[in-house]
Amino acid sequence: MIKSIQDKTVLNNGVEMPWMGLGVFKVEEGPELVNAVKSAIKLGYRSIDTAAIYGNEEGVGQGIREGIAEAGISREDLFITSKVWNSDLGFESAIQAYETSLQKLGLEYLDLYLIHWPVEGKYKDAWRALEALYKEEKVRAIGVSNFQVHHLEELLKDAEVKPVINQVEYHPRLTQQELKAVCRENGIQLEAWSPLMQGQLLDNEIIAAIAEKHGKSAAQVILRWDLQNGVITIPKSTKEHRIAANASIFDFELSSDEMEQISSLNQNLRVGPDPDHFDF
Repeated sequence: MIKSIQDKTVLNNGVEMPWMGLGVFKVEEGPELVNAVKSAIKLGYRSIDTAAIYGNEEGVGQGIREGIAEAGISREDLFITSKVWNSDLGFESAIQAYETSLQKLGLEYLDLYLIHWPVEGKYKDAWRALEALYKEEKVRAIGVSNFQVHHLEELLKDAEVKPVINQVEYHPRLTQQELKAVCRENGIQLEAWSPLMQGQLLDNEIIAAIAEKHGKSAAQVILRWDLQNGVITIPKSTKEHRIAANASIFDFELSSDEMEQISSLNQNLRVGPDPDHFDF
């Protein structure tokens, strides 16, 4: 059982990654972002997930610097993730994108760097770039995001370094069982973005009943479901009380029946783009 927000899983290259982190998707640069990152670090979060396309790496970096200073911890205590965007999925351009992200974040290295979307005809060149960064020890781990089974199978045909992570849309309406199984078979850790389905599941009757039984919120139940399914989760919030509430999921456990009830809500329903049919 995962017992605290700082508990970690061991990725396939031996690097440890927290089971829970803060996501900052669509959080604009400014004090709200900086304060959210600082609040998360103060509350015990040790994993922060951003991306080049979010346009907020500078603010995340500021929040990290101020947060570690106030918490009295070091950079090495944190696990920082960013992602290379679709327009930079060439070999040289991906390497340059990594350096740009480092500069904006004000960091000397990233713990995890991901290919953001599996753009056909481009993601293999980008993966070679990430492999080069990894072999040169410029990044501690590399992975992918939004890859479906066939993308993973194609990548693994000639990859020299196996992805440690596949970060995908994952919630009770989109359980991705086949993808989860393939990731497990290949030692690739699944990570959930939009774990709360952008709030669309918070008034679900089944989840609400389970939440009431445990004296928890619907959001807390869903995040607990993630972790008990062995899926890393990175809920987004900018409000300190919600960041704290999202982390208050380590004092209860869902039964196997409750887990099945939540999983039965699956409808293969997405709130984000379909990785096989996207245009950006």
